[in-house]
Amino acid sequence: MPRQARKKSESGIYHVLLRGINRQTIFEDEEDSDEFLKILGLYKAELNCSIYAYCLMLNHVHLLISIGGEDIPVFMRKAGAKYVYWYNRKYDRIGGLFQDRYKSEPVEDDGYFLTALRYIHLNPVKAGICITVSDYKESSYNDYLHPRKDQITDTEFALRLLSRKQFPEFHNEGGDENCLEVQDIKRIGDSKAKAIMQAVSQCSNAADFQALTREKRDWCLSQLKEEGLSVRQIERLTGINRGVVQKA
Repeated sequence: MPRQARKKSESGIYHVLLRGINRQTIFEDEEDSDEFLKILGLYKAELNCSIYAYCLMLNHVHLLISIGGEDIPVFMRKAGAKYVYWYNRKYDRIGGLFQDRYKSEPVEDDGYFLTALRYIHLNPVKAGICITVSDYKESSYNDYLHPRKDQITDTEFALRLLSRKQFPEFHNEGGDENCLEVQDIKRIGDSKAKAIMQAVSQCSNAADFQALTREKRDWCLSQLKEEGLSVRQIERLTGINRGVVQKA
């Protein structure tokens, strides 16, 4: 079937979701996150777009950006390709890292803009990674409260709708929004699951796991399921196809 055409935003603002192929981890450490943000900043300047919010999760990224509809594919393609090149060199791997097609939805009014902004910032809280939104460092939330000269976040537009004092209050009262979502059921937290994966396989990241022999890989996958990790969680942490995980 042909792909559906993306909906064009009359406002030029989009909520974008980019996720790892086979739900695999795309940010192994802080250096990876920092590099991705540098790349976003590079193409933000080149294509003259605004980034109102971002959140880098373990295996996916949320962005709230203002950019011409024709430029979104260019921005996402350039940023994705540059990060994959860097990531593959660092982890000595080959092949794609992201799903072929990112998701996007138009943001047409101020109310939904604030809804999407809050949803993006609350992602790690909903996932149980942190207790309060300000604890999570790989999002744009703290750029609004403690601005930095080198930040890529454009805060002016949102702060015309909410004062800096209202900003945390607005986030604290939310949590039930239904925007672009990643459906991942977790029985064990990601930090603990990653530690289990590393202990079982002696691999420090997904690229190392994928380099295992087939026999060792399948044994490790079986052990991870025995340890209580879900199939989707194993798929996300190792980058191994779901069908392979289920059969192991």
